[in-house]
Amino acid sequence: MSAPREIVFFDLETTVPNRTGQRFWVLEFGAIVVCPRKLVELESYCTLIRPGDLSAVAERSSRCHGITQEVVKDAPVFEDVADKVFDILDKRVWAGHNIQRFDCVRIREAFAEIGRPPPEPVGMIDSLGVLRERFGTRAGNMKMATLAAYFGLGQQKHRSLDDVRMNLEVLKHCATVLFLESSLPGMLTSKWHSSPTMTTRSRSVLVDPKTQVFQVCRMASGTVIQVLLQQEPGEVSGNFHLEKKLAAGDRLQLRLAITELFPMPGEMRERVTNLLCKAQSRPLSNLLKHSHSLLR
Repeated sequence: MSAPREIVFFDLETTVPNRTGQRFWVLEFGAIVVCPRKLVELESYCTLIRPGDLSAVAERSSRCHGITQEVVKDAPVFEDVADKVFDILDKRVWAGHNIQRFDCVRIREAFAEIGRPPPEPVGMIDSLGVLRERFGTRAGNMKMATLAAYFGLGQQKHRSLDDVRMNLEVLKHCATVLFLESSLPGMLTSKWHSSPTMTTRSRSVLVDPKTQVFQVCRMASGTVIQVLLQQEPGEVSGNFHLEKKLAAGDRLQLRLAITELFPMPGEMRERVTNLLCKAQSRPLSNLLKHSHSLLR
């Protein structure tokens, strides 16, 4: 059996036409090659690109990426970096946010302009379409900046390499939420929708009910779920309290801690407790392999 194809997440920064007939110019190309089995970055490449018409680039950028004439005036033209762009894209699975309608079109235009055939993908993962279908609009809209803010991943920088790395992290977070929901059918999509208020002994907090179990798992630093979500210990309020219970390995105390932090139906609480207890003693690969049995 052949090895799965590597995935390349890529992104372009371009000029923005402000009148009819004006074209897009590529200003920056960034990409990361990702192992499809482990979702880890294997290599990266990023370069600024000097457009054929430097006057199309603003002297002072009004966009948050900060790419100005001064920044790109000494950058290589696209023809000089075309070999590297081709090598990193060709015969791989292409991934990115809204790449089918924008980035792929710009790549083909850039290669056509220098008289070369463009790289070809063996598959396509456009996270805009995938998340619109599977994740919906629970974050508000499908913009990368909105999705990143929803998961607390920081602000989108609108620079190619930063954006593709953020794209991968957003997909990991969305996949975790969808995994939990599919493993607990009916628990997270109906029973938890009745009240938007989460109450603890010390305070009442307004929270999106659909993300409550996700938040429980975020708070469980020191577990495999912690690794999956790429969170840092102490990032979430109340984290230390639950972390002590997990470290002690006391099932009853863990259940009480979850109850205190996140009131939930008894069956839901028991399943989350089971997941977090079992996650402590299982390697990441085993948790992923046996995830459905853990949550039954």
